[in-house]
Amino acid sequence: MARILIIEDNPVNMKLATLLVRRAGHSTLQAVDAESGLLLAQVELPDLILMDIQLPGMDGFAATAQLRNDPITREIPVIALTAMAMTRDQERARQAGCDAYITKPRTSRFWP
Repeated sequence: MARILIIEDNPVNMKLATLLVRRAGHSTLQAVDAESGLLLAQVELPDLILMDIQLPGMDGFAATAQLRNDPITREIPVIALTAMAMTRDQERARQAGCDAYITKPRTSRFWP
């Protein structure tokens, strides 16, 4: 069982991501902004981070770059989880240090 940190500011998206991760047999840690997510990552050292890109204050690109620059967190895999689906956004995620990029639909019953 992996411990997965979900950094997501939208309550509906957080609920869905948490449900999916737990149904897959993993435990979750949750943060609603980049700053609290960075702190949780340093203290808890999760096995994986699902990082929303559009966060209040510091965005997910900057947060991922900080994770990569910190010797404590640099090896934690980060998956960008975002509604931004442009090729340049994927490239920005890669440059920030994301290991993968998952696009969530912009509008649906599940992903507002």
